[in-house]
Amino acid sequence: MARKLVFYSVLVYLFIAGLLYMYIFKWADTSIPASYKGSSADPRTFMNGRELLLSEEYSEIRNYLFFLSTPYEWLFYLIILVAGFSVRFEKSSSVFKKIGILNNAIYLFWLSIVSYLVVFPFNYAGYYLSKKYNISTQSFSSWMKDEVIDFWVNFGLMIIIVSVLYWLMKKSAKRWWLYAWMLSVPFTLFLMFVQPVLIDPLYNDFYPLKNKVLEEKILELAEEAKIPADHVYEVNMAEKTNSMNAYVTGIGSNSRIVLWDTTLNKLSEDEILFIMAHEMAHYVEKHIYIGIAGYLLLTLVGLWLTSKLMNVMIRKWGGVLNISSISRIQSLPLFLLIISVLLFASSPITNAVSRHQERRADAYAIEMTKDKKAAVSTFQELSKAGLSQVNPPLLVKIFRYSHPTMLERISTLEQYDEKQK
Repeated sequence: MARKLVFYSVLVYLFIAGLLYMYIFKWADTSIPASYKGSSADPRTFMNGRELLLSEEYSEIRNYLFFLSTPYEWLFYLIILVAGFSVRFEKSSSVFKKIGILNNAIYLFWLSIVSYLVVFPFNYAGYYLSKKYNISTQSFSSWMKDEVIDFWVNFGLMIIIVSVLYWLMKKSAKRWWLYAWMLSVPFTLFLMFVQPVLIDPLYNDFYPLKNKVLEEKILELAEEAKIPADHVYEVNMAEKTNSMNAYVTGIGSNSRIVLWDTTLNKLSEDEILFIMAHEMAHYVEKHIYIGIAGYLLLTLVGLWLTSKLMNVMIRKWGGVLNISSISRIQSLPLFLLIISVLLFASSPITNAVSRHQERRADAYAIEMTKDKKAAVSTFQELSKAGLSQVNPPLLVKIFRYSHPTMLERISTLEQYDEKQK
């Protein structure tokens, strides 16, 4: 039974991989509709032939890797359970059975190490691809340093989360999901509060914006938008990437306005001000807090569904999955498998909400700056720097795009003058 389950799961994965290959590389239509040809949304008007070719190649491969990696993760968790590795990890940690958190830490260490090694080919492929297409400027040693930081940060957080989660499972078999959600609310808010000052600086150096004239103009926009900000921060990303970004992060007194130095180096002052007006719109329209509320709502539903599904699956296939009880840490891969599937299934909804917010932010920014030329050229430059597909395939947009496509964003800006009239 166990071998058949793994065998058929691998066959399904290979079938999905073949189907996705045909869709992304053969069937999907990424051409520009005739009505947009020659407009500022047409990549042929702001990209040369080589850039157009590289954009298509890079986007296709990256999208394919994304769709391959997600079911690959599910397959990994299934094999960990069926092959009995989860039980072995639990036995190896039983020496500290009386000290629950140490027991959990040892189990998580083995699971995290194996998981990292199994997923590493996809991570490295992403790094290699970005280097090949000149998106990344990061050395391999620097990239590995970030990978190691990622590993230990995630490992530390998982020890806390898993220890609390399985303690709740032992205390309340029926309502653990509700208590876990209640504790996740302050934990999520705490992480968002400390991220700009504790977690982000582990990866990059942040410092006040060197261009004080530009900082003053950005702060004037912030004041107009009633955003309490005294400084604009710059982050050194040029040593890692050629792409550009800017964002408003954190909550409360730790909120920050951040610009990548690549954005400062590659865009004009008017283009930077448009980007900052866009980011400020997220603060003005409370998108951060709406996002937190939405995340917490999905977490509540997700934990409830996970509880129901775990109970059903362990009752029916506990022997095959080598799980004797939901409250034993050997069931963690099943928990992670279900959570991963639910996250993927909900991504079309979360992405659609995010795209709506991004459209609102674009509208706010153009109303604030009244500079359509700078707005259009900003999106054109972002497309070139990131080799982004202007009109990606539908499935890619649904499952991957948290922002509107560049075709949608630029064409909407083109209509700004007509709307004003």
